[in-house]
Amino acid sequence: MVPSRPARGPRTSAQLGMKGGTVTADRNLTGRVVAITGAARGIGAATARAFAAAGASVAIGDLDADLAVRTAAEIGCLGSGVDVTDHDSVEKFLDEVEQRLGPLDVMVNNAGIMPVTQMLDESPESVRRQLAVNVAGVVFGTQHAASRMVARRSGHIVNVASAAGRIAFGGVATYTATKFAVVGFTEAAALELRDSGVRFTCVLPGVVNTELTSGLRDHWLLRSCEPEEVAAGVVAGVRRHRRTVYVPARLRPVSWAYGLLPGAARTQVMAALGAGHRMLDGDDTARRDYNRRIDTR
Repeated sequence: MVPSRPARGPRTSAQLGMKGGTVTADRNLTGRVVAITGAARGIGAATARAFAAAGASVAIGDLDADLAVRTAAEIGCLGSGVDVTDHDSVEKFLDEVEQRLGPLDVMVNNAGIMPVTQMLDESPESVRRQLAVNVAGVVFGTQHAASRMVARRSGHIVNVASAAGRIAFGGVATYTATKFAVVGFTEAAALELRDSGVRFTCVLPGVVNTELTSGLRDHWLLRSCEPEEVAAGVVAGVRRHRRTVYVPARLRPVSWAYGLLPGAARTQVMAALGAGHRMLDGDDTARRDYNRRIDTR
């Protein structure tokens, strides 16, 4: 755990990067307070390291509180337990962050799970759990972060979605639905808060080499990348106030082309490319530990 820091006073327009009441890009992250959910491992941990390396004061939260504390100790930041499906737990986490580190500048809603199963075979528990973690967790995190940021007219919220939030793949129908929801929610929240001083970034990674994708086969549309690449995209999105970040960047034109196709044509094209079954062709044995941990039954 990191030592407590005294709370900061109100920031001046210069500190906030304001010109004539308009928020401008602040590329200096030194001293900025960043909270990240689902950050004990994978993309979240890599993102915590990237922000810490940029000089930010970082807090990581995870359902696995013990691992969050251990990961935080390795990075030199604050670690705490948080259940993103619990509205009160998220509020408590951010209360602790602000008490220990100061006013929240950046919130990264990263926590997410991805069971792989045929849609007709998926259990009600799996559906409910994904909706709770992947959608409600992002909504709760955004609500609690934004309410603090709006009061100061400054802040940045990053919602980690997926390329599956734009491009559908078989075997992860519910996961795809949750990520489409994250993309839409981010757009709607940004619209509502457009004059509040709060910025939004939605990050859409392809297949990332983490436990979440263990045992899955690459597809040329979503070739795998490393969590550090996604972390770099998150930090760049905050530095440059980017609304949407694809990782790797080549996914942007793929997503654009996919969106131009009529619905029936998308289905035919994706089926011809093997996207209807590629996720289901993974190694179930290799995914056993991950499935046990997320416990969607």
